[in-house]
Amino acid sequence: MLDGYGQIAVKTNIFMDAFRIPNLAVEVGTSQKTTIEVPFYYNQWKYSEMKQYKLMMIQPELRYWLCDKFNGHFFGIHLMAGVYNTMGIKPLVPLWSDMKTHHYKGDFYGAGLSYGYHYILSRHWSAEATLGFGYAYVNYKKYECKDCPKRIEKSNKNYLGPSKAALNLIYMF
Repeated sequence: MLDGYGQIAVKTNIFMDAFRIPNLAVEVGTSQKTTIEVPFYYNQWKYSEMKQYKLMMIQPELRYWLCDKFNGHFFGIHLMAGVYNTMGIKPLVPLWSDMKTHHYKGDFYGAGLSYGYHYILSRHWSAEATLGFGYAYVNYKKYECKDCPKRIEKSNKNYLGPSKAALNLIYMF
């Protein structure tokens, strides 16, 4: 067991890093069996003039640990909110069949449930795998191309499916 309720971890999701989405999370112990994790994802890079996947998202999660915090199995409930601006690519979760040929931008918010396992590697280093399933309400504006001033469509979508996937590399303080 790790001492103190205020145990702090800083982590990066290497799954998102592999897709060139920079991220950082902080997790804080709130009791012997609970923690709060707050990951932040921010990608403002344009890959080319006709290809971009801009994203800013926060996804706080309350976790309940079956053993002690930061050790073994846990279940979580997470919220999510963010904004996106995508064109010319097929993202991890394609909401529209024509995302590769049209420009979409908008925002989303939702909630989900997750399960994960935390592996202690050494005194300060750990790894963690997490999967989540949830719901998101997605607002969007659709354009023919990036510089096309005329909007084709403005609407919203309900999404139900994977809401979290993480392989975290963790440094414990």
